[in-house]
Amino acid sequence: MSVTQEDVAARAGVSRALVSLVMRESPRVSASKREAVLRAAGELGYTPNAHAAQLASRRTMTLGLVVMEMQNPLMSRVIQAAEDRAEEAGYGVSLAVGDMDPAVERRAVNRLLGRRVDGLILAASRLPSDEIRDLAAQVPVLVAGRRVNGVDTVAVDDRSGARLAVEHLINLGHKRIAHIDGGDGPGAQIRQRAYRQTLEAHGLPAQVPSTTGGYTERGGIAAAQELLEGADSPTAIFAANDLSALGALAVAKDMGLRVPADLSVVGFDNTPLSQLQYVNLTSVNQPGPDIGILAVATLVGRIDDPEQAPRTRLLTPELRVRRTTAAPSGR
Repeated sequence: MSVTQEDVAARAGVSRALVSLVMRESPRVSASKREAVLRAAGELGYTPNAHAAQLASRRTMTLGLVVMEMQNPLMSRVIQAAEDRAEEAGYGVSLAVGDMDPAVERRAVNRLLGRRVDGLILAASRLPSDEIRDLAAQVPVLVAGRRVNGVDTVAVDDRSGARLAVEHLINLGHKRIAHIDGGDGPGAQIRQRAYRQTLEAHGLPAQVPSTTGGYTERGGIAAAQELLEGADSPTAIFAANDLSALGALAVAKDMGLRVPADLSVVGFDNTPLSQLQYVNLTSVNQPGPDIGILAVATLVGRIDDPEQAPRTRLLTPELRVRRTTAAPSGR
């Protein structure tokens, strides 16, 4: 039987991925590890697969990045970090915009595949999970900002982030807490479930129906109008992201409500918009730069070792408390 890279890895006491890097003469391997692998290969009589080496030599050293939510300031931070990390790894990045429409996203993916990119990062993808898995069978794929079983994923822990937001409002004394959900956006359903579960865990059944606002300011405005014009309006709103939270703040201002005395608002993403002095929005921090860095590192690892098991990396969110939340005034 022929000797495999797994055999060499076992003899050298290293991973198969590291053996693969050594065989491709990657500079990312230390001298001591390289020597151990080459010694084990010599002892076992390992000969690199010529076809595999030929495939590796065909690399374009370019990663494709499809972004679905360019209007969200979070994405610019993800893109910048991804490009910086890719450059460190010796790759360029080819960017395509999907505009929150699966049909447009498919066309963007096909354009990048036509450029023979070595792998794809789908940021906030709207494609069906089965379609993403089929795509991953053709080319290395990583999904950023959303969890897809069977495919490498880097995302924030949406459940934990939503729980932080709702518990913050509960601890301030709010009982009528509404949620503007993100519709079919990435992570939206997880955040909505966590919102309801957190209320129930504190003995507070949802007294104000949640409503869909999507991940846009316009959607947040429409949803907030529906919520705040009701007879039993909320004293606090947890919005699916910062853009929808900004829409809620605009409606509150138009209605003459004081924030946070009459209405507390929490967003999600901690974008630069939330940190503006005149906004000062309490928001759940989604670490965009970390997502970009990990996305590229994980995808490059997949390109180097296509046989490894899919990995899901969830980043821990933090709540950044600012001036849009306070105890209810009793209105």
